[in-house]
Amino acid sequence: MGSDEPRCIHLQSPEYLVERLDTIADLMGTDRTTLLVEAMREYIGGRADSDSFQQRVATALYEDERDFETATQLVGAEQAQHPSLLKADLGGEPFDLDAPHDTDVYGGDGAVKADDR
Repeated sequence: MGSDEPRCIHLQSPEYLVERLDTIADLMGTDRTTLLVEAMREYIGGRADSDSFQQRVATALYEDERDFETATQLVGAEQAQHPSLLKADLGGEPFDLDAPHDTDVYGGDGAVKADDR
């Protein structure tokens, strides 16, 4: 994804937000850039803990839309491993197992019975 080196970005924002940001920066004894970087870190960190975001990252990784390194940086190594392991497992050859002959998995004739409500 990238390094920790600062990168200049251009941002357009409603004027009232910039004014609020500048006021907060002044009160905190810092600058606008420091507050924006802190806000981005908090937002991204919060997303990493979101189940829906983790699912999006897993789907993108599983469908080869993102690589493992990117997924790891977004949601952590443990969460990124799950879809990778699943994909590797599903990509392997199926086990060559015979059907069980001594187990009646359907409990008789195998017909589905209607619910007696």
